[in-house]
Amino acid sequence: MSSTKLRKTRIAAGLATAGLLASGVLVTGVAVGSSHREAPLITQMPKIDATDFYMFRSYEPGRANFVTFLANYQPLQAPYGGPNYFLMDPHALYAIHIDNDGDAIEDISYFFRFYNQQRALTVPVNGMDIPVPLSNIGAFGDTTAQDGNRNVSESYVVVSSRNGRQAAARNLGFGGYLFAKPSDNIGRKSIPNYSAYAGRHITRIGVDQCATEGRVFAGQRKEGFAVNLGEVFDLVNTNPVGPPDGEKNTLEDANVTTIALELPIACLTANGPIIGAWTAAYRRLQPDGPYVQLSRLSAPLVNEVVIGLPDKDRFNGSHPAGDASFAKYVTNPSLPILLQALFGVRPPTQYPRTDLVAAFLTGVSGLNQPTNVRPAEMMRLNTSIAPRPALTQQSLGVLAGDTAGFPNGRRPGDDVVDIELRVAMGALLPANVAPDGQLPYTDGAWVSARGFSVNFPYLGTPLPGSPN
Repeated sequence: MSSTKLRKTRIAAGLATAGLLASGVLVTGVAVGSSHREAPLITQMPKIDATDFYMFRSYEPGRANFVTFLANYQPLQAPYGGPNYFLMDPHALYAIHIDNDGDAIEDISYFFRFYNQQRALTVPVNGMDIPVPLSNIGAFGDTTAQDGNRNVSESYVVVSSRNGRQAAARNLGFGGYLFAKPSDNIGRKSIPNYSAYAGRHITRIGVDQCATEGRVFAGQRKEGFAVNLGEVFDLVNTNPVGPPDGEKNTLEDANVTTIALELPIACLTANGPIIGAWTAAYRRLQPDGPYVQLSRLSAPLVNEVVIGLPDKDRFNGSHPAGDASFAKYVTNPSLPILLQALFGVRPPTQYPRTDLVAAFLTGVSGLNQPTNVRPAEMMRLNTSIAPRPALTQQSLGVLAGDTAGFPNGRRPGDDVVDIELRVAMGALLPANVAPDGQLPYTDGAWVSARGFSVNFPYLGTPLPGSPN
């Protein structure tokens, strides 16, 4: 058996056969079988649709020795989307995988499983107790006593898998192994101070084989991705070299569900300072069947605008170690040819596109490429590069000389759409093979670190359902 198959089998077998009992909840195992609605199959399962993945050295003051991971799920959430809002899938496993030796195989994994509790609250009607149809029957969030007004609550467990060993993470704030997830932002009458309410769910976490504690949060946040979504998909119905703030951010009025995990660098690295990571979600397709990977995401927009339509579902179910089967989409990208047909801009003439291989598959030499790297699509971060305070971050990341930004990891304020457009059109190539490579390609939707919090979990307070 190959080393890839052996290590994946050990993880799957360990979780499946041993199980992990966390606060009376059995967490079972996984058998491996983004972006917003990026593949046909995932549109049918929005609760496990990974929309964005961020990984960066924490730039909250005093937290520079930590790495923050943000895995966003459930795209295009309307703030008023009640009465059920956007519960996580209790039948799914959500994961953050980390490769710390460059071989495209996860060395550390953190699995999240969510649990929903319905209280079946009632009101008296004509001598009968009639269950209500709403998620709450009164205001809550200010005091513990108000929790009785919640008709639905969510909690979750975190299970680490490392060096062939699985263990439930410890809740260091309240004890035990169960973590609480705040309700979505129903509105200001139901939750008068949502920011404070959600903040109380940021919890200290102790994970196996980590000497220093971290932090965890899972809950609704304001959508942080900025993109002129409708016009981009309408044959790029905008000026691709117009002003960088000349169009609307279509996602400005949407929320998203974030799994946020912050852990010390020393707990994540092993063979040098560079780590790679991605998020994935798993679900059983049959009641008693194995968990199957149905969503996968690391670098933004890869499955949306790089992978061809026939392979989108296959990419979502694949493992980074097998990414050689998708290499043609990176070495021979279709997007520059489409832009040429639509606008007359000149695409790069160098093939294969080794510059894109570095950006998407190996990391950039001298920046975030591990020694003896195996090409695979994942987010890569050089943890030896110091974080920048939000006010000094450059939205174009490495293209603007800010080596703490994308594609060296990804921060919320990195304008990944503009960066990827420019790199696709040859920003990293010499002019003789990329004659239009230095044009200021943009989708027109502006994003900056100044639009986000400087504190964990960084993404903003979700928009309320009312008033709106």
